Amino acid sequence: MIIVTNNNKTLDYYKEKRGYEVIMIDGTYRDVLVKVRDMLHVGHQLLTHPLMGSIKPNETPYRSIAVSKRTGKVDYDNIILMEEAIMTFDKFALVERPNRGVNATQAMKDDYAEIDLSLISSAIDN
Repeated sequence: MIIVTNNNKTLDYYKEKRGYEVIMIDGTYRDVLVKVRDMLHVGHQLLTHPLMGSIKPNETPYRSIAVSKRTGKVDYDNIILMEEAIMTFDKFALVERPNRGVNATQAMKDDYAEIDLSLISSAIDN
């Protein structure tokens, strides 16, 4: 499995402490979604839902998504799911108080990073 993330806490936990392959995205939540979508186009499989958790995309700056390490047949249902996730992100980015997570205080960003790590670890470690 490969974890695609823009969250340093996820990088530290999975790559440094557990030896997983992690692709660190120097960018936004949306950039993570786009990178995963691009990986699906070459045959990686989606292993975790791109919008898991109850935090709206405009409320957090972080997202971590697991995909298969091996490539195979392109799964168009996964690609559609990712395209819909990107559209959902874009829709929420237009609502009142857009990107609240991006403009959050450092303490709030630390909390969002912990939540993202908790979400991905609950999917992977269980």
